[in-house]
Amino acid sequence: MDRNGSCLCGAVTFTAKGVSAEGSACHCGMCRRWAGGPWIGVSVESIEWQKQDGLATIQSSKWAERGFCSRCGTGLFYRLTAEGKYHGVTSVSLGSLDDQSGISLSKEWFIDKKPAAYSFEGDRQRITEAEVFAMFSGAS
Repeated sequence: MDRNGSCLCGAVTFTAKGVSAEGSACHCGMCRRWAGGPWIGVSVESIEWQKQDGLATIQSSKWAERGFCSRCGTGLFYRLTAEGKYHGVTSVSLGSLDDQSGISLSKEWFIDKKPAAYSFEGDRQRITEAEVFAMFSGAS
């Protein structure tokens, strides 16, 4: 499915192509600092930008970049940049999508880094920090 989205101020608008019906939350310290809580995103096949006036990216780790609006600060996407089978995998912020229906939370990353201040109801795959690093360290 395709979904339209934007940042808070409208300087960046896009169409997310091939949006997954399964979203995920990341509890790593970097995502929590960037998003002000857990990063909740949904995998997409690609992004078509209609308006990019405020679009900026930052290489946030040796394996990923984050896209955001430089005007209002809205976090828009997380993309894996490291070479290997996960190269280019992109997660768009669920909150940036105009229509968030039909997407369920199916996975939580860095579950052992989640602070006690919040939790999500329901049963889903929960992946620890060690499991994440094992998964991506052999990403070739």
